[in-house]
Amino acid sequence: MNKTWTVIKKDKLLYLLAVPGILYFLIFDYIPMYGVLIAFKHYTIYEGFFGSEWVGFENFEKLFSTYGFTRALKNTVIISIYQLVFAFPVPIILSLLLNEVRHALYQRFVQTTIYLPHFVSWIIIGGILFAILSPSTGVIGELARAFGYEGTVTNLLSSKEYFRGLLVVSNIWKEAGFGTVLYLATIATIDPHQYEAAKVDGAGKLRQIWHITLPGLRTTIVILLIFRMGQILNAGLEQIFALYNPLVYEVSEILDTYIYKLAFEDAKFSLSTAAGLFKAAIAFVLVLVTNYIAKKIDNESGLF
Repeated sequence: MNKTWTVIKKDKLLYLLAVPGILYFLIFDYIPMYGVLIAFKHYTIYEGFFGSEWVGFENFEKLFSTYGFTRALKNTVIISIYQLVFAFPVPIILSLLLNEVRHALYQRFVQTTIYLPHFVSWIIIGGILFAILSPSTGVIGELARAFGYEGTVTNLLSSKEYFRGLLVVSNIWKEAGFGTVLYLATIATIDPHQYEAAKVDGAGKLRQIWHITLPGLRTTIVILLIFRMGQILNAGLEQIFALYNPLVYEVSEILDTYIYKLAFEDAKFSLSTAAGLFKAAIAFVLVLVTNYIAKKIDNESGLF
């Protein structure tokens, strides 16, 4: 104990700098966790948190038998899998391509160009997509009519068949460039002598990427994949809110929007808390499973 206090006194300024961060997580993340008990109560604002009736798992049973919840869960899983399969590899590919650009000025220009969409809000992107895709006033509709097309232009924002694909493509455009930051930083730590040795042995660019760059990125890729698996039920609340409409609710209603409507439109606080707790529990299990598999494949990978 004395040794611990000696260490704290020695680095007291560093610990003092950590206090605001600790207080933030304590106040906004850990103390509110007591509120998950609402998921096991028939909560009403009139009876309050402590006065509401304890109902056990009744809210979960009611939730799982509700069509809206099962639909939202299905849509969330489908959209998240699409994002994982199609969007997750894009920053890796972009970082590999940018690493091969030797003209420094051109490389910085490309990096800046693909980073910028990350700082644009989804509301603005929604307006841009509407201006492009609107059948009546959009750019695509105008171009189609200019080339003599007389048929009806499909509105992708209102099409159940194309809306999920639109979500994936717009997410890639917005976030893929910013996602390359960590990969490029990792590539910069790879010993350049490995590439020189590979050239001496006659390895071309593709073999250098396959045998040197990708193995160097392996730990980073696995860690980010674990984080991504923990967010498998986070399909993008801001993006969905900015882009969806009643015509595509059937394929775009996700858990986050469903929970929001339960809490703030229907005032069903117990059901919304139960849905949020279910989502958090699944995310926790997925992180543990993914981390376990990663450690089995490569002991140096994984978070813990």
